[in-house]
Amino acid sequence: MGFLRTVAAASTTTAITAALTLNSISPSSSSSHNNHNFTKPFFNQPFSSPNRFGLIKNLTSPPSALHMDTKQAPKLDAELPEVMTEFMVDMSCEGCVKAVKNKLQTVNGIKSVDVDLSNQVVRIFGSSPVKTMAEALEQTGRKARLIGQGLPGDVLITAAVAEFKGPQIFGVVRLAQVSMELARIEANFSGLSPGKHGWSINEFGDLTRGAASTGKVFNPVNQLSEEKALGDLGTLEADENGEAFFSGVKKNLKIADLIGRAIAVYENEDRGDAGLAAAVVARSAGVGENYKKLCTCDGTTIWEATNADYVSSKV
Repeated sequence: MGFLRTVAAASTTTAITAALTLNSISPSSSSSHNNHNFTKPFFNQPFSSPNRFGLIKNLTSPPSALHMDTKQAPKLDAELPEVMTEFMVDMSCEGCVKAVKNKLQTVNGIKSVDVDLSNQVVRIFGSSPVKTMAEALEQTGRKARLIGQGLPGDVLITAAVAEFKGPQIFGVVRLAQVSMELARIEANFSGLSPGKHGWSINEFGDLTRGAASTGKVFNPVNQLSEEKALGDLGTLEADENGEAFFSGVKKNLKIADLIGRAIAVYENEDRGDAGLAAAVVARSAGVGENYKKLCTCDGTTIWEATNADYVSSKV
């Protein structure tokens, strides 16, 4: 099974990360409205202790049709941990920069905004969900795509993604490492039947039989004494349209350990069935790793991706 997991991980990672480039972050053309300097020392500032987080639901995000293990969420008013999120945004002048900044400053949870006009990159530091930030950017009338997320410097792999591409269930799960003890999780699904569905991170990235061939729920040896497996993500609850959205955190989850495994969604809340769908977890771009743009011969920029991968709708 280890060989299958390696093959599945390699193929999926190649498809998802082919556009990544390891470029250094260019100097910003416009300073943040909070005067934060997004250099490495900034990321070395202490964050809130991760030990106070369990599985915590963020109520600053759009109304959620999805929850994870509510018994372990005593602080329902807690915000998501803060991370850096990078978008490539279609900007051509300082007027564009001003419009983008003014819009983002109205979004709850955003602490700082830094715009690099030369690279058309917007760096956002804060606790707001990706979906909320992407919608705000598109409300300015500009194309935007997510190109990186995480806290650069101390963790080699800071972000991962699992994409569900149908034919019935579409969606994306994004994971960002906040610290070595804490990971941030965001998910969007469509095509589910209304009601509750179990979901989990499973041992293998073998999709030959869909979710049925992904093995048991992931649980490293050092977590065997815990009541629930580390990869148990609780319950999704899809609305009447079959859509679900979640943003939250999971303690002790290390993203580097998840690459090549799979996230599976089940018909039943107790995961007693064979599973509806699964997607391999692949490495995603961290901050400063994905500034590549492809251009046609007439100079037109071809966006490598759109926000369709994290909007809850069929592509």
